Amino acid sequence: MKKLYLIIFSALFFLSARAQNDQQHGLGRLEAYKIAYLTKKLNLTPEEAQQFWPIYNKYQDEIRNARSDMKTNRPDEIVLEEKMLNIRKKYNSEFSKALNPEKVNTLYKSEKEFGHMVQKELIERRQQKTDNRKRD
Repeated sequence: MKKLYLIIFSALFFLSARAQNDQQHGLGRLEAYKIAYLTKKLNLTPEEAQQFWPIYNKYQDEIRNARSDMKTNRPDEIVLEEKMLNIRKKYNSEFSKALNPEKVNTLYKSEKEFGHMVQKELIERRQQKTDNRKRD
């Protein structure tokens, strides 16, 4: 139980500054859910968490910058996908310094799962809004 508290504390410590910044952009709550989801899926030890979260924060920054660049410059989809793949390849070796290969693979799978869950939730909420408007 102490390990669980230590892991959560470590994750929150490393992400507190980021969460404050993200809340300004309306992403704080979703980012917190993602952190909790990844922490649970990866089952990080306190040592792994301490090494992993700073690397993950840098990774997320690069991913965000690539997506932001896409919105600004509107490159071809294949160019964006290649850029995202290059970021993932770069950080694969970085993540391997903190996690075993199985957990690195689980990270990438869990990120996709989380994205699908968020999309599904957004679709369901939009549908509920549409249904509520029809009733009124």
